[in-house]
Amino acid sequence: MLATAMLLGLAWKSVVVAAVTLGLLRLARRRSASERSMIAHAGLAALLALPAAVLLLPRWTPLPASWSFEPAAPVAETAMTKWVAVDPVPAAASLPAVADSAEWASPVFLWNDLVTFLYLCPLALLSGVMMLAVVRLFAMRGRAEILVESSWLSALAEAQRRMGFKHGTALLVSGELRSPISWGVLRPTIVLSPKAVAASGEAEAIIAHELAHVARLDWAKLLGARVACAVFWFNPLVWMLGRESHQLREEAADDAVLMANIDGPDYATLLVGAARHDNQGVLLAAHGVAPAKDSLKRRITRVLDGSLKRGPASASWTLMILVALGGITVPLAAFSATAKPESAADAYTAVASVGQDVRVMSSVSAVAEGGTEEVAASATEQPLRVEELAGMRAVGATPAYVAEMREHKGSMSAGEIIGAKAAGVDPAYIRAMRGIFPGVDVDELISASALHIEPTFARDMKSHFPDIRIDDVIALRATGVDCDFVTDMRRAGVKMRSPDDAIKLRATGGFRAVKPRPVTTSRPISRAGPDGNVAVVDMQRGVIEARRDDGQTARIAFPQTPEPPEPPVRD
Repeated sequence: MLATAMLLGLAWKSVVVAAVTLGLLRLARRRSASERSMIAHAGLAALLALPAAVLLLPRWTPLPASWSFEPAAPVAETAMTKWVAVDPVPAAASLPAVADSAEWASPVFLWNDLVTFLYLCPLALLSGVMMLAVVRLFAMRGRAEILVESSWLSALAEAQRRMGFKHGTALLVSGELRSPISWGVLRPTIVLSPKAVAASGEAEAIIAHELAHVARLDWAKLLGARVACAVFWFNPLVWMLGRESHQLREEAADDAVLMANIDGPDYATLLVGAARHDNQGVLLAAHGVAPAKDSLKRRITRVLDGSLKRGPASASWTLMILVALGGITVPLAAFSATAKPESAADAYTAVASVGQDVRVMSSVSAVAEGGTEEVAASATEQPLRVEELAGMRAVGATPAYVAEMREHKGSMSAGEIIGAKAAGVDPAYIRAMRGIFPGVDVDELISASALHIEPTFARDMKSHFPDIRIDDVIALRATGVDCDFVTDMRRAGVKMRSPDDAIKLRATGGFRAVKPRPVTTSRPISRAGPDGNVAVVDMQRGVIEARRDDGQTARIAFPQTPEPPEPPVRD
């Protein structure tokens, strides 16, 4: 549910940022359009930075557990032992279930995938529309013609001088437009319609308006606003903020025209005329002098109101807005509605829940079933790590299993519990093996079980070697010595007084099929096996030599009698 939870967090946090920005715009309604535009675009920038801030900033959880929007695990701690009593439902949901993942994981991931798909579809559609609009701009620029009218070139030069704008601006004309537009950052472009070119008396006002957009980097702001609306398409407040930012960019450009000593009523007349020839039916990502129908009244009212402030935003105002919105966005992005436990915050523990029973265990403690919450003595004060919890859940270690294992060994770490369960060691196995090897350590039994040593095998080896230890049994199994091997070799007259003799003989290649026969000659007899190993029986010397093809040799002495010795009587 990671994607779903993240989207829900971004949704309500984007509502807060957009609402705060709109509230600041409301409070600053008597400020100039440039100052209010700074507020709107700072809010849009905060929205664009919100997803990255949520992922990168450290988590901030100021709420106590009782105020948490998500269930927090109640924590109890004793003075003698450290244990955590955790509600099994939310805690178990955070642990990876391996054995029963097929039963519960599929619906969760299907829902997660569905939410992600429903979010990405509108995002991809809006992003595609924006990219198409940008591509059309550059395609139209390639088809447009360079404007050479002296009146327009003079108006452009004068506006650039007045604004201190030193970047070269392309002035073009295109029959695909009904009113002038502008766009670009590194290579700004102003494109006029043929009808606008013919009205050379309006050149100064139109150029002043479009060049104001270019100088204020309004095209980059326009694209940023559209990206924010695409990312937060589900938030109506973001769409409201995007529309308001566009309106404020146009009003700030209008103020730039009036500050160039253009007559207000004449410019209002130009806006009314341009509104009849706007480019609203054309898919373009650019600013234009022509107002939309819903913003015409507001723009004309502002143009004709001589009492309004029209100056640009000062550096102090810009810094104040950035600090204010940054101070809201950063803690909001780091904020988490899931509170940490009030005590022993990091002592998380594994939980196994069966029906309505509550079973809680730390690395070496368990809570009895039935809701009594009686705690077994804890043997460690170290909290469990997430990977230890996952490992215990994966191998199927339950609180009952931990309690039974502690009866045989006492203190056991999480790693020892996981290793014992994974190797197949259970209390029944321990009791059976301790019946053969009294007092054997559980760690040695884990090694024995890992080699699939059953109690029957250990009992058989004990019958052949009465003084054998558990580590000898492990060594015998590791080298491939079994009961049949020992029996065959003893029937062949080979004395093996200890497990080490059997291991050495087996290490030379194993001659289970080579059985010395009674011979009457003193000449040594050689037998070659199919694997290239050679056995030499020298009755005169009373030895058997086993020679491997790699040059290694093992020698075993036996009594010099014409008949093989009788096998020892078993205890």
